[in-house]
Amino acid sequence: MNENKPGVIIDICVIPPLEETLEFFANPTGDFAQYSQLYGKEDMDALLRAIRADPATFLLNLMDEAGVDIAVLTAEDAETTMGMKVPNDKVADFVRSHPDRFIGMAAVDPHKGMKAIRELEYAVNDLGMKCVCLEPWLHKLRSNDKLYYPIYAKCVELDIPVWIHSSINYVPQLTMDFGRPIYLDEVAGHFPELRIIAGHGGWPWVNEMVALLWRHPNVYTDISAIRPKYIGTPGTGWEPLLRYGNNIIQNKILFGTAWPAQQFKSSIEEIKALPLKEEVKRKWLGENARGLLRL
Repeated sequence: MNENKPGVIIDICVIPPLEETLEFFANPTGDFAQYSQLYGKEDMDALLRAIRADPATFLLNLMDEAGVDIAVLTAEDAETTMGMKVPNDKVADFVRSHPDRFIGMAAVDPHKGMKAIRELEYAVNDLGMKCVCLEPWLHKLRSNDKLYYPIYAKCVELDIPVWIHSSINYVPQLTMDFGRPIYLDEVAGHFPELRIIAGHGGWPWVNEMVALLWRHPNVYTDISAIRPKYIGTPGTGWEPLLRYGNNIIQNKILFGTAWPAQQFKSSIEEIKALPLKEEVKRKWLGENARGLLRL
C-alpha cells in the first residue's frame, strides 16, 4: 500500500469477483445489455480474463496499487423479481480469505418476507457480515415500501447500516422513480436509529440527495459507479453535492467505485483533484466510512 496516502481509504461498494458477478459483467444481456456500453465491454473482457486466475489476489493487487485499505464486498438478492442472486455465503467465504482487507455486505429479498429476515440474521450473526444491500429498482419497489420496513427494523436491532440504491438505473423497463432519493425522507424519519447509505449519489435528483443529507443525521451517500471528475464538472448536475459536500455535509459522503464499474486508482486520483479542502478529501475517502462502519 502507498504509505504516503492521506489517511485510511475505504471503498464502500465493491462487486466481488465471484463467478456470478463476473458472468454478468462479461455478458450483460436482455434488459441489462446497455450496461456493457456504459462501462466499456472491451476493457471489461480483458479485465475479466485476468481476474479469473486468482480473484482475491487480483483484487488486492488493484487495491494496493491505488492505496485502498478496505473494500466492502456486496452480495445481491433480487431473486423474486429478476432471478438475480449473489449468495451471502459466497461473499462471506471471499471475505474470510482476507478479513483484514474485506468486509461483507449481505443482501436480502424483501419479497421473501420472514425468510429474508432470517437470512439477514444468519448473514450478520453467523457469517459476520457488517451491513446489508437493498436495490429497490431490482425489487420493483420504492425505498419507503412497507415490504422493506421489517428489514429496516431488523437492521436497527442488529445495529448495522443499510445500503440502498438511490439513483438512476439504465434499464428502460424499470422506472427510474424506483431509485428516487426523496422516498428515503420517510424512511429516515420513521427509523431515526437506522444508518442509511443512499447509494450512487442520487443523480439526477442531486438536490434531493443533498437535502436528505442535510436534514437527516442518519443518512449518508456514496459516489460509487460515478466518475468523480464529473462531480467537479459544471453542467453535470453534481454541483450541489460538490458545493455542500465541502462544508455542511462533508461528514456524509463516502467513497465507492462499484468496481469493476469504476476503477480504484483513477477514482481516487479524481477525488484528490476535486476543489475540496484537504481534510474533506480525507473524510470522503475513508474517515466518514470508518465512523459509519464503526471500525
